Amino acid sequence: MTTLALELGTSSVRGLVLDEAVRLLPGALARRRVSPVIGGDGAGTLDAQSYLACLGQCLDELAAGGHLDGVDLVATSAQWHSVVALDAGGTPIGPALTWLDTRPVPPPGQPGPGDPEAFHQRTGTWWHRCYWSIRLPWLRARAGGPATRFAGLAEYALGVLLDPVPMSVSQASGTGLLDLGTMDWDPEACALADTGPGELPELAPVDWHGRLRSEYARRWPPLARARWTAPIGDGAASNIGSGCVDPGRAAVTVGTSAAVRVVRAVAPGEPLPRLAPSLWRYRVDQRHIVTGKAYSAGGNLFAWANRELRLPDGAELSAALARVPVVGGGPVVNLRFGGDRPPGLAPAGSGVLAGLGFGTTAVEILAGLMRGLSDLVAVDLVALESELGPRPVEVVLGGGAMAASEWWRRAFAVALAPRSVWHQRNPEIGATGAALVALGRIGDAAGVADLDRTGELTALS
Repeated sequence: MTTLALELGTSSVRGLVLDEAVRLLPGALARRRVSPVIGGDGAGTLDAQSYLACLGQCLDELAAGGHLDGVDLVATSAQWHSVVALDAGGTPIGPALTWLDTRPVPPPGQPGPGDPEAFHQRTGTWWHRCYWSIRLPWLRARAGGPATRFAGLAEYALGVLLDPVPMSVSQASGTGLLDLGTMDWDPEACALADTGPGELPELAPVDWHGRLRSEYARRWPPLARARWTAPIGDGAASNIGSGCVDPGRAAVTVGTSAAVRVVRAVAPGEPLPRLAPSLWRYRVDQRHIVTGKAYSAGGNLFAWANRELRLPDGAELSAALARVPVVGGGPVVNLRFGGDRPPGLAPAGSGVLAGLGFGTTAVEILAGLMRGLSDLVAVDLVALESELGPRPVEVVLGGGAMAASEWWRRAFAVALAPRSVWHQRNPEIGATGAALVALGRIGDAAGVADLDRTGELTALS
């Protein structure tokens, strides 16, 4: 079966066509860059209609190259936490908030959940600006018109192309409004959001499939009969695409942002394991949960340094980094450039570089940024392991930033020692993971993963 896998990210929209072995077909990749509007006030937004246009351009490019011929199934990996307000006709009435946006605050006088610990265990989240429980009242008050309903950016975009697209339990879990056990909207969370089922997306039943509307079937004839599956959260998809589908193997993914996560199987109706206070939990699907910690810093650290510090290019940068010690090289860093991800509350603009001198080079600053994230992940991985048992987990590094930087992979290997650390060579782990979920092949993920087995990275110090 040939699968079209879409990656609806924060910095790009991509479309890939994968063969029966879930491998990229030659040349079958289309990409469009998107640029969130970042403001000094903590804004982090995307224009939903421009985003939809980028998706259409990717499909046009793949169609023009003949790559959509024979596609049977469409799978989507989509950014968690985004939300856009829609009018009665389904048109956005303002920009979409991304996970980058740190502006939402609780309504005056709202005390939050009655029992925060029970709320955390039930929804896997906190009453936090990242989630719809705070975002919806804040967004409603600032929308450019009366908001009739709300959608994630992926549900909006695909809802234009298809008949209305329901929200998967994976995407819904990222809103903070889902009871992870019942897999239905949580009444207390919805009350905090001052919203009801009519304003929220419908939840997708198991094995839901959609098809293109007639006007788009005419635009992309090869997709006219293809079955589309409901989007899943990009973090969940990345774990699957990294081959990390059991508690013995954690994924450390560094794309625009970064996260460390573990997936485990939980049958419907089975009690969920107790969740540590510092960790979040979302759904992969009806039979799997994902637990972890996320960071606003990731590949955006390199993008910032490359833009502001006039770094050398390509091989010259790699050679310069190779001269910086992995242990102790570069300044001490507080990585809260974009603020905290849940449960932290530091605002955007809280980053710090310490220990700079007149001899500090731009490359050493970059090394300090990369090492700082590696050390932060190492601390949080201990908390994650405490949930899983006495043995340390194996770690798989993945994402575009990991594929691009050997020095960063080495820094992670040193920070995470003595654990076994592997590198996923395929940078498109989100799209690959979404395809495996759509195909019902989560159990095959470890075999599909393209890990660097030429030697454990802990040997590279």
